Amino acid sequence: MLENKNIPKTPIASLGEFALIEALTKSFEIKDSSTQFGIGDDAAVVQHGKDETLISTDLLIEGVHFDLSYTPLKHLGYKAVMVNLSDIFAMNAVATQITVSIAVSNRFSMEALEELYLGIYLACKNYKVDLVGGDTTSSSKGLIISVTAIGKANKDEITFRNGAKKGNLVIVTGDLGGAYMGLQVLEREKAVFQVNPQSQPDLSEYSYCIERQLKPESRIDIKALLKDFGIKPTAMIDISDGLSSEILHLSKASKLGCQIYEDKIPIDPEVVKICEEFKINNTTAAINGGEDYELLFTIEQSDFEKVKGHPDLSIIGHMTDEASGYNMITGLGQQIELSAQGWNGIENKEGN
Repeated sequence: MLENKNIPKTPIASLGEFALIEALTKSFEIKDSSTQFGIGDDAAVVQHGKDETLISTDLLIEGVHFDLSYTPLKHLGYKAVMVNLSDIFAMNAVATQITVSIAVSNRFSMEALEELYLGIYLACKNYKVDLVGGDTTSSSKGLIISVTAIGKANKDEITFRNGAKKGNLVIVTGDLGGAYMGLQVLEREKAVFQVNPQSQPDLSEYSYCIERQLKPESRIDIKALLKDFGIKPTAMIDISDGLSSEILHLSKASKLGCQIYEDKIPIDPEVVKICEEFKINNTTAAINGGEDYELLFTIEQSDFEKVKGHPDLSIIGHMTDEASGYNMITGLGQQIELSAQGWNGIENKEGN
C-alpha cells in the first residue's frame, strides 16, 4: 500500500513511553481465560496452577540505557537482571526464573560476553532465580540486552498499582537520588577523561552513589518484611523512572490524588554532598532521578504503628481525592504540583 504523504505524522517523542504503549496496544483484547492481567502494571499476571504467574520484560540498549565507557560488563549483567526482578517484587511476588537474550556486534569478544554473563550468574545466585532460556543474535552496532523475569504469588497477595484508597499512607523503601547522582559523577569523569586520557580519578568519596548507578539491588526483602508486619499493601510500584513519575502512575491508576512532603523523602548524606558539589537541588535528584529500584507503596492508616520508625521504610505522604491533584509540600510549607520529569525511554539517552 502506498503511503499517503499528506497525512500528518506523530513524532514518537511527543507521546512519551506510557502513552506510546497505550496507543500501540489499545486494540488488543484478552482472549485466553488464563490471562488475569495484561498490559498496564509492573508485570502481567497469568493463571497456571495453584499460584499466579507473573511476567515482566525490559530492554537495555547501548547508547540509550548504558554507556560501556564507564559501565563494567559484569555490573551491566547484574543490573539487567535487577531491573526486571524489581518489577516482580513491585507486584508483591517472588521471582523464580529469567530468560536473557542479547544482540551483539563483532567488536565484542567471547571473554567480554563471559564477563557479562558472570554478572547475570551472580544476580541469579544472590536472588535464587534460574536462568532458563533466551536467544543470541548479531547486532550491526553495539549491545542489546533483553531480560524477561518470571515470578509467582498467591492470588490474594498480588499488589497492583490501582488499589490505593483515599487516606492511605504513602511509603518508600530505602533512599532516593543515589543512582542519579552516581550517573552525574560518572558522566563528569568521562568528560574529563576525554580531555585528558592520562587522568586517574579518585572516586572513593562517591562509592555509594556510583554503586547505586552501576550495581543496584532490587528489594527482594520487602514482601517478607510486610508479611511479618501483617501488612498487605493496597498499591505498589517500583521506582525506576523517578519518584514523581511513579507516584503519578500509582495515583492515576487508583483514580486518586496524592500529597507528599519534601522533608520526609529519604536522601542519603552522600547524595546531599554530591548535590552541593554539582549545584543540584537534592530534592530534585531524589524525585526525578530514577534508577533507584526502590519500592513505592500505600498502606492503610491503621498500619501506621507497624511501620513507624522502621529504618528502611519512610512514610512520605498520603493519598487524597482525585480533584486535589498531585502535590508536594516543600520544607517551607509551600505546595507545588508534581510532574513526571524522570526517565523517558522514548527520548532520553545515556541514563536519566
